[in-house]
Amino acid sequence: MKSTLSPRAAAGGDWCDMSSKCKCRWRWSSYGLCSKCHDRLQHRGCGLSLAFLYFFWTTLFFVFVGSLFAWLAFSPYKRHIGAAAGCQPDNEGSWSIGVYRGNSPFNLQPIESANIRNNQTAAWPVANPVFTCASVTDMSHPSNFVAYPFLFAHGAKMYMFFETKNSITMQGDIGVAESTDQGVTWTYLGIALGEDWHVSYPYVFEYGDEIYMMPEGSQNGDLRLYRAVEFPLRWVFHKTLISKPLVGASMVKHEGEYWLFASNFHHFGNRKNGQLEIWFAPSPLGPWVEHPQNPILNGDSSIGARGGGTPFLHDGELYRIGQDCGETYGRRLRVFQVVTLTKEKYHEVEVPFNLDDSSKKGQNAWNGHRTHHMDLHQLSSGEWMAVIDGDRSPAGGVASRYILGAGALLLLLSLNVTVGILFGYVSWVIPLLLMIPGKKAEPVLPWVIRPQFPTRFFRAASRLSRSGSSLKRIRWRSCLWCLFLLASLAVTVLATCTVVNCFFGGNGAEEPYPVDNQYSQFTMIAMTYEARLWNLQMYVKHYSRCASVREIVVVWNKGTPPDLEDFDSAVPVRIRVEPQNSLNNRFKPDELIKTKAVFELDDDIMITCDDVERGFKAWREHPDRMVGYYPRLVDGTPLTYRNERYARSKKGYNMILTGAAFMDSEVAFQSYWSPEVEQARAVVDDLFNCEDILMNFILANQTAGRAVEYVHPAWAIDTSKLSSAAISRDTQGHYDKRTKCLKEFTRIFGGVPVRKWGFLSRKDGWDN
Repeated sequence: MKSTLSPRAAAGGDWCDMSSKCKCRWRWSSYGLCSKCHDRLQHRGCGLSLAFLYFFWTTLFFVFVGSLFAWLAFSPYKRHIGAAAGCQPDNEGSWSIGVYRGNSPFNLQPIESANIRNNQTAAWPVANPVFTCASVTDMSHPSNFVAYPFLFAHGAKMYMFFETKNSITMQGDIGVAESTDQGVTWTYLGIALGEDWHVSYPYVFEYGDEIYMMPEGSQNGDLRLYRAVEFPLRWVFHKTLISKPLVGASMVKHEGEYWLFASNFHHFGNRKNGQLEIWFAPSPLGPWVEHPQNPILNGDSSIGARGGGTPFLHDGELYRIGQDCGETYGRRLRVFQVVTLTKEKYHEVEVPFNLDDSSKKGQNAWNGHRTHHMDLHQLSSGEWMAVIDGDRSPAGGVASRYILGAGALLLLLSLNVTVGILFGYVSWVIPLLLMIPGKKAEPVLPWVIRPQFPTRFFRAASRLSRSGSSLKRIRWRSCLWCLFLLASLAVTVLATCTVVNCFFGGNGAEEPYPVDNQYSQFTMIAMTYEARLWNLQMYVKHYSRCASVREIVVVWNKGTPPDLEDFDSAVPVRIRVEPQNSLNNRFKPDELIKTKAVFELDDDIMITCDDVERGFKAWREHPDRMVGYYPRLVDGTPLTYRNERYARSKKGYNMILTGAAFMDSEVAFQSYWSPEVEQARAVVDDLFNCEDILMNFILANQTAGRAVEYVHPAWAIDTSKLSSAAISRDTQGHYDKRTKCLKEFTRIFGGVPVRKWGFLSRKDGWDN
């Protein structure tokens, strides 16, 4: 009897003899991927199904959207910060260490506020963090992060002991660094203590003629004491102080007794990060007696119970430092005044305590999300110094990103399959062959597994398999379908970008670049007037979040200046009102600028913080140069001003536009306003143009070496194209004026001092 089954049904109900050869011709078809094999089926040749084509083209679309997003969002330039195996993404965070100073423990400012200079790397003011995972230079012990710093003064030197998480073993060890300039710069010495278990919180103290370390080693189940045999790198086990897994243990001498504050989270009923105990002894060596009121605290993790540093004495009062772990582990520090401390009673009250707030910069700030430890030390001068750790990301940040990325990927795949089913490109078919119990007489293929399903489940699966045909009867050209398609497209693009960002975008921070393991800051200067206020507000909000920006100075040339409340800024904004509308005001000496570096940037230029940080690093490597993002080549007879395209065609440049450039404010500004340049400044005022060309002539005339350097931005947006207030809007007229300036400056300077430099002179490729 002749079969009435369709070719598709016939193909689905029979199997190819896999032992015989299939002579297939690939052709476009809707009958299946490769289900036709010579004489066994009604159709010869192999076809590509609609489902295959649908998934093929949607996959290409996902790849295109993801690649476009990565091209726009990710910098094409690789970062080279840590050691080869160190500074890897870590789910515990990216902790670093900073130094704070002040006249009291309650008036501490970050080290950059002291304007300490270090001219060796143009790193002044020296800025936090002063010690990071990249500072751990031991290749056998690469570090993912450094945290829990403790200070110890020994002679004229200062030592810092800290936890360093080994990138290979993923275990905490105790490292040590040395400073000879009272904590401004630090030199890594090595690993002071490493055990078979995790060690951290290295409280170091001196007693008698010996130096001891009491690190946290709760994984080993006890609190141990170590003694230095060759300070600071060789330590031996001295004794077990308390046979309990205490964390955050540190001690203080108060009213003739030694008091130890610590937490034990292993007792039944104890709250993690919310429990605190006290122990007392006649000496640091013991014997230690548990306070009868223990646990003195046992509540929510936000109450500041867990130790956040060594208790300290100030003006005769005792204070305890605790961690607030309410929102995330180590969110912030809280300080408590100990009102009552006896062998029978304990009572404390919280006192106000605030550090410099960098949280507005978020992940771009080294401590933008968390700070969970502070160790205080009073210098011989009476000044207080503190080492404080900080993190730019919340706890579990890596895991959270991967979970979010996996969820977005699942949503993307589910939506893709759903759309394919609704439009008939994909058939929702559950092979009944896999569900129906086989008969004894029926041959069983060795690669087919036939699980036994309940009858109710089999009926539901059958209805689901037939639902595809009913969905095809829906009118897909209706407005509802159009809205559904647009919504699906939007969700698809958003999910694709989320997947790429979560798996390949890192923590999203645009971090600063160190020079010789040191960081610094710069001042931004923008010159504008009232017609460009909307540009300025966007400008301030964006650039104030960049990690190394210390202050934004607005040179107000014309009109009524805005109120500071008009700006959403993460750093101080200062408006300098000028009596005369002159482009020369851009380079006017300003005694209130506290940084060596200034970044002159027009308020209509938008680039990424990462591009800003790369330019700052390039300038710090050569602070005698002007480093910027817009190269020009002026040449010819007579000299003619042309655009960047011309410079690239000639494979070189001899000028950098100061509309986006780093320079030494002390040198460049003083030179620009010297009496020798007065005639050239008059040309700038007359043409209301060319102040950047003049600065190039001045700097090039002062050196026989290189005066300018180019750094290529990943991308840049010039909002002047959207504004009628830009002086360069008339491009040809603008270029004509600048060509005239070249002629005048050549006459004034007696020649052309600028020299040509080629692209691709940097090893990191930043000038490509």
